[in-house]
Amino acid sequence: MSNSTSAGRRRLHRAAGAAISAAALATAGLATAGPADAAPVAARQHAHVKHLCAQPHPGLMACNALVRTDIVRNAAIGPDAAPSGYGPSDLLSAYNLPADGGAGQTIAIVDAQDDPNAESDLATYRSQYGLPACTSDNGCFTKVDQNGGTNYPSADSGWAGEISLDLDMVSAIAPEAHIILVEANSASMSDLGTSVNEAVSLGAGFVSNSYGGPEDPSDTQADSQYFNHPGVVITASAGDSGYGVEYPAASPYVTAVGGTSLTQDSSARGWSESVWGSQSGGSGTGSGCSTVESKPSWQTDTGCSQRTVADVAAVADPATGVAVYDSYQSQGWNVYGGTSASSPIIAAVYADAGTPSQGSNPASFPYAHTSALNDVTSGSNGSCGTYLCTAGDGYDGPTGLGTPNGTAAFTG
Repeated sequence: MSNSTSAGRRRLHRAAGAAISAAALATAGLATAGPADAAPVAARQHAHVKHLCAQPHPGLMACNALVRTDIVRNAAIGPDAAPSGYGPSDLLSAYNLPADGGAGQTIAIVDAQDDPNAESDLATYRSQYGLPACTSDNGCFTKVDQNGGTNYPSADSGWAGEISLDLDMVSAIAPEAHIILVEANSASMSDLGTSVNEAVSLGAGFVSNSYGGPEDPSDTQADSQYFNHPGVVITASAGDSGYGVEYPAASPYVTAVGGTSLTQDSSARGWSESVWGSQSGGSGTGSGCSTVESKPSWQTDTGCSQRTVADVAAVADPATGVAVYDSYQSQGWNVYGGTSASSPIIAAVYADAGTPSQGSNPASFPYAHTSALNDVTSGSNGSCGTYLCTAGDGYDGPTGLGTPNGTAAFTG
């Protein structure tokens, strides 16, 4: 290991304790570090948030990112302080993941519109946490339009925040991976889907989609046009509007990712999770039974004859949110949540796990390794009266089979 890499790793570990404390305090409305607070923050505090993107319209998707509005946001952080919100060390600890994951893999994120500051903001995040540089100059970072060129779409502050969230979460979980940002011309399914195809054509083995919209009968056509890529991991956010199903999360060709509230505790794991519901911030993770998509063979729950959402989950509650750096018409360091956080996290966990087998549907992998997940058994995102909106032992709609406990559940 080089001296610069060693220094980065030391910085990452040195920041871990401070980052955890800062995250706990952020949920109480503060932005400075102090003694760790062991109380479950999601149960104690309702987070005030706003959606980064407009609500979806017919034919247009919306990003699933939420930003905290009740904490101090900072343009810069001092060398001995940590940003508010969970950082890489926290997430790696919570999900039992290696600190050097993603080597040899390429992860793409697909979003609409342009973030002019994407590369420089990514550099700030990675430098803050001692992660290796990922730049266009060193070949780690690539930014393209939906056709693979540099004719970028118009900039948009909401989608720019989404892009920062996605880039930062991929960096946190798979810091050694290469990253491709594909910017769609608009939030239409056709432009976003074209971007997914472009990401795969550029060599991405893992593609995260942090957006969604209402189901539509044309979704099955979009499945075959944009999401049927055997041997490629495609993840999609389950949504931030509580109980209910969004597309493309409902596609049987993608891993549908739900959201949790994540808090540090004194358990053997050191962390606990519950369903992200409206009691803490936003409306809660999406889930439910598709009205359009057929049930895939690997999904065996009996309360839904169609495709059930979600498959797995990760942190999404803004009350237990993640640190993100976004400077495009924003104030720098923010605390973000939404299933826009959980989708790139899971895509990066797949990358940590290694290349999927040729011709496989990676959405099926967790169903063959259920014991290698953290089962989430408490909380709900609605009042449907069944497992489709309420957590329990084994599979449930809001968190699927559970959250990562290492990488074994994401291999196949």
